[in-house]
Amino acid sequence: MSWSEITLRTSSRLQAALGRHALAWWRSIDLAAVMLVLVLSPSSHGRGARTLMARQLYVQTAPILIGFTVLAALLCAVIARIVIVTAQSYGLSRYALGLVVRVMVIELIPLTAALFVAMRCTIPAGVQVVQMRISGQLAEWKERGIDPIRAALVPRAAAGVFAAITLAALSCAVALFTVYLSVYGFSLAGFGIYTRVFGQVFTPSLTLVFVLKTWFFSLTVAIMPMASALYMPLSRRRQAGEELGGFARMFAVLLLIEVVSLMGNYY
Repeated sequence: MSWSEITLRTSSRLQAALGRHALAWWRSIDLAAVMLVLVLSPSSHGRGARTLMARQLYVQTAPILIGFTVLAALLCAVIARIVIVTAQSYGLSRYALGLVVRVMVIELIPLTAALFVAMRCTIPAGVQVVQMRISGQLAEWKERGIDPIRAALVPRAAAGVFAAITLAALSCAVALFTVYLSVYGFSLAGFGIYTRVFGQVFTPSLTLVFVLKTWFFSLTVAIMPMASALYMPLSRRRQAGEELGGFARMFAVLLLIEVVSLMGNYY
């Protein structure tokens, strides 16, 4: 095989790979827009749709609340202790409390909640959608005039968004309580100082970035697995590669959101 043939084949494979990735990104964006329109449409909130939505909200949120609360408390206690002891060893005790609140609540909690929801809720929900495609249920719904996206994807995606936001809010409260106990113990002596530090950390601009980051994290972990499940080729030879590509795209979006939020907070 000549060098020109090798170069041509390599170029063709590269173009095909880039085309597949571009198509996958476009499908994810298009599906996100379609589901947003369907969620805002009054026709998507009939009695049957509300029942299905409520069931998905409960199934994807309730079973993981206790486990994630315990995990968040342990994580916060360990990190708070490490930061406080390190700050004391360098004579920076007065900055330790603000640093712990900033690192735990603003940076780690939203990302941890989003990844936990992705692993426990939205990715398994995407697997359910793939199984529905394999069994022909989505095609049967389409033949009967039922929109598969409205019936199967929207409730699961909305439940993923709700679960991510709920866990982020719950873990923030747990983190604040755990950090206070790590610093002051079971005493109200430091409550005034603690609330003052909390107010100094959560400025209006930083609070806005925190809310937006949590919202976009929840959208990412809810929609990206649904897009991969809906458009993933069902042949076994390509399914594993397409699934890993879907995970990579989701983590890439999460990383991009985190970088943008860091730029908004510190630059």
